[in-house]
Amino acid sequence: MQDIFAQLQWRGLIHQTTDPNLGDWLRQRPRTVYAGFDPTADSLHVGHLVALMTLRRFQKAGHRPIVVIGGATGMIGDPSGKTEERQLLSWETLQANIAGMEPQLRRFLDFESGPSSALLVNNYDWIGPIRFLDFLRDVGKHVPVSVMLTKESVKTRLERPEGGLSYTEFSYMLLQAYDFVYLYKKYGCELQIGGSDQWGNITAGIDLARRLCGVQLYGLTCPLLTRSDGTKMGKTETGAVWLSPQRTSPYQFYQYWINLPDADVATCLRFFTELDAAEIQAAMADHQKDPSRREAQKLLARELTRLVHGPEALAAAQRASEILFGAEIEHLTDTELEAIFADVPSRTLPKSRLLNQGLWIVEALCEAGLAKTRSEARRLISQGGVYLNNRRVEDMELRLGPEHLASQTILVLRTGKKNYALLRFGE
Repeated sequence: MQDIFAQLQWRGLIHQTTDPNLGDWLRQRPRTVYAGFDPTADSLHVGHLVALMTLRRFQKAGHRPIVVIGGATGMIGDPSGKTEERQLLSWETLQANIAGMEPQLRRFLDFESGPSSALLVNNYDWIGPIRFLDFLRDVGKHVPVSVMLTKESVKTRLERPEGGLSYTEFSYMLLQAYDFVYLYKKYGCELQIGGSDQWGNITAGIDLARRLCGVQLYGLTCPLLTRSDGTKMGKTETGAVWLSPQRTSPYQFYQYWINLPDADVATCLRFFTELDAAEIQAAMADHQKDPSRREAQKLLARELTRLVHGPEALAAAQRASEILFGAEIEHLTDTELEAIFADVPSRTLPKSRLLNQGLWIVEALCEAGLAKTRSEARRLISQGGVYLNNRRVEDMELRLGPEHLASQTILVLRTGKKNYALLRFGE
């Protein structure tokens, strides 16, 4: 059995533990460990990768991971790390979110590996049937309010006069604490992991287990995912970086890591890849020789995109990256092209313009805004500075038809090295 605690230490993934001897305890025998994920959206995002990869590391080290989807806790909303009350989600939205998250969670763990096989459970299955009065008597009776008030997630909210905390969110801690007790009784789970903002919820579960069952459970938190400048990682100008290819395309996901600042890449290689210390050190040493080549970022992008989206999506993302550096465009879909050229000007024309005699390349350049006049368009072509789907245009009289489309409905035009525009053709 691998020494998971030592591995987490060198990767920088241990923020706090509830016992200074946790490493020795983990080395004694395989343990069962869990992490919870509330269905607040229909996809996980980059911020969830820390806990997911940590569960994956535990399993590869010989321990048994449990993934808890918060079908019940998601109906309440965790106040941890939030300055305002969460909007309550409808039952239908929660079920749709769970359906979106579940296949993503399954990508990271092995559910058919014998004693260390992962479990995926929904806490609504055991919390949903409990009657309110029974919960107050059987659980609430054992949780002192004075202790709850000292938890950072509660204290911070109560100190904000404009925020406050409803009884609904105040009760969230009890539900998560009961999860830990239930998982201990049902599966022998003795360790809970989570982000550093989950410390109060984790310790509440440990305290409840001690009072109800007379047992010692354990907790471990990982650092929150932040950049070297202190800002949240996994955020862009357009929002979060999601694991769903519908929300963040594999190309956009790949590019996010390619564009990561040098100051953050070593941390992310330790956090998110299964490369060992020697491999990461070698990669960073090579990177330092010429940081402009972004070799460490490319390595990170390859490892993560393959893990999250699979090898075929990685190959497509790499191909898309090559396109921006002039590779010919072919065998792509509208969706892939739209992701690659999300910030490029575009214009929609009727598809009929491609039929009969076709669209004259000179007119196409004018329609796309790459040339102000026909004479300017002719000059650009004669100088060899015009590209159709990244292939140089040499024929001044070229007529564009459906066969010239780069995808179902899109033509990609370029002048110079990086001056792109799209022409879309609708019905």
